[in-house]
Amino acid sequence: MPVKGMEEQSKEQIEQVSEELFERLTLVVDKGQEPLRIDKFLLSRVVNTSRNKIQQSIDNELVLVNDRPVKSNYKVKPGDSIIFYSDNDPQTYEVVPENLPLNIVFEDEHVLVIDKPAGLVVHPGAGNFTGTLLNGVAGYLKQQQPDLDETKLPRFGMVHRIDKNTSGLMVLAKSELAAFKLAKQFFDHTVERKYLALVWGNFETNSGTIVGNIGRHARFRKLMDVYPEGDYGKEAITHYMVLEDLKYVSLVECKLETGRTHQIRVHMQHIGHPLFNDDIYGGDKIVKGTVFSKYKQFVENCFTLCNRQALHAQTLGFIHPKSEKPMKFESELPTDMQNVIQKWRGYAAGLQSTDKS
Repeated sequence: MPVKGMEEQSKEQIEQVSEELFERLTLVVDKGQEPLRIDKFLLSRVVNTSRNKIQQSIDNELVLVNDRPVKSNYKVKPGDSIIFYSDNDPQTYEVVPENLPLNIVFEDEHVLVIDKPAGLVVHPGAGNFTGTLLNGVAGYLKQQQPDLDETKLPRFGMVHRIDKNTSGLMVLAKSELAAFKLAKQFFDHTVERKYLALVWGNFETNSGTIVGNIGRHARFRKLMDVYPEGDYGKEAITHYMVLEDLKYVSLVECKLETGRTHQIRVHMQHIGHPLFNDDIYGGDKIVKGTVFSKYKQFVENCFTLCNRQALHAQTLGFIHPKSEKPMKFESELPTDMQNVIQKWRGYAAGLQSTDKS
């Protein structure tokens, strides 16, 4: 969400940071600014937005002046610090309602929590115009409310997403208010998100934090990469804790502080522990272990058991956008990950007994 008149940056301090599907713009009003309604001020300063989008943000208390929500008729003054949250999803593909199975773990009039299976694409895009989670959500909501105006919900309430081959919990909004309130929580890093991941290798310490900007790979534009120094990419922070050492692989819990594209997968690869069977970031080959044929066959059998990156969004916690009560959900580890972890436990136990004898 760029700002109009970038040549005037000396007059306004601009911080532009995006998180998930929403974006935050911070402006400090310059000394020469005449009194002007906040909605007109933002419309004159921000490109790729509209009067309606600005009004939605104001109505949902997502336009803050000096850290307080304001009404549309508030007139900006020199020195005012303005924060503007806005839906910034660039995708424009039509979401066609479809009758698809959904594993709904919680629902009320404001939110919908879904346990997504691996292999299901979240939203329509190039090559996946139908059969996505959002197609199913659109069909489900249309059955509930036949006269639902789909233009009222940004992409049927999607405020975050997880990868196609990652399983686990997602929250979607069923109202404009819920969409904006949830999106703000994601941006402010107050949503609790914990993932279970099976990764290659063993760790020297049982816990740690990975810090490194994530941006598009310099050569392979569909991939992401870590840029630990410099301004390229967006800030990304992942906390991890080792739950089990399984000889050549480890079961880890990853807690997201930010939510960048492929964050856990890229961060784990960056520190030398790619996710097991991650075919994009190098986990779909033997990374640790012997070269003997029996071990190779064992690993290939494990790849067959879990034929995707071994990553599961297990815990999701947020503040309910209407009641403001804390909510927390847990998802059971899917069968494919349970099976492959159990197989590695058996392998590690066999090696341990051999070492003792």
